[in-house]
Amino acid sequence: MNAHELPSVSAVIATRHRPAELRRAIGSVLSQDYSGVIECVVVFDGDEPVDLSDVAPAAGTNRALTVIRNMRTPGLAGARNSGVDAAFGDLLAFCDDDDEWLPDKIQTQVELLQRTASQAVVTGITVVYAGHETHRIPPATVTHEMLLHSRLTPVHPSSVLVEREAFVGEIGPVDEAIPGSYGEDYEWLLRAAAIEPIAAVRRPLVTVHWGSSLFAERWQTIIDAIAYLTAKHPALLDDRANAARLFGRVAFAHAALGHRRETVRWAWRAVRRRPLERRPYVALVVAAGLMRASTIQERANRAGRGI
Repeated sequence: MNAHELPSVSAVIATRHRPAELRRAIGSVLSQDYSGVIECVVVFDGDEPVDLSDVAPAAGTNRALTVIRNMRTPGLAGARNSGVDAAFGDLLAFCDDDDEWLPDKIQTQVELLQRTASQAVVTGITVVYAGHETHRIPPATVTHEMLLHSRLTPVHPSSVLVEREAFVGEIGPVDEAIPGSYGEDYEWLLRAAAIEPIAAVRRPLVTVHWGSSLFAERWQTIIDAIAYLTAKHPALLDDRANAARLFGRVAFAHAALGHRRETVRWAWRAVRRRPLERRPYVALVVAAGLMRASTIQERANRAGRGI
């Protein structure tokens, strides 16, 4: 297959306060081993755009760098949608500003997309935290039912490749009403998989750097966003294990905020759904003052997991 037969790809990178990591992410996008056209759209969310000429592609190549401000709702969701508004690619991809792609990511995904009926393709990831690496591999096909049962951490937004027509049409853009944009990727994946199962490359083609999450200490935002998510997708609570996971996460957030009564209430709701769910018990340990929330979160991140 020659270059003019390949679909063009626009990669959207929403960024805030990470100049060094941003340049690394841009470099990984523009240096893909893909013969087709790749555009990197950098969206500054809350920051003034900076000069990125040092990482811009040379003139006359099939690589392009576009730099814009977030013109929609402040936050990650609005920034991603702003990037899509400015993008020209047949396919859309996303990369967090502190992540990076392996060189064969796009080529491998385009090949899989062309072999399947899927509108979207994801890949496995390598989570890097405090010098530790953990490989997370998604199932070959990600269904709506799977996502209702579990968040599926290996299905990461930095690995998404989707047909532009599907993103702006049937699936729809990222939901900008989610409080703090927390879980916006999960909400979008639920909508995407409800229309057509998502295909996955069962190799880690994205390196995800943990340790500087925008949500690490935004506990009230997490509580509010989970309430929004479950109200919009009530089927999430039909699965007892997933309900226990979500309720346990809310309990942990309340514990981190020092809300002991609310911690106990949400922990009990989680245990009633699934007694073996660990999060409510961990939340009670934090609420009792036996461990700090940050310590538990660090241990989970070191294992390549979240709370």
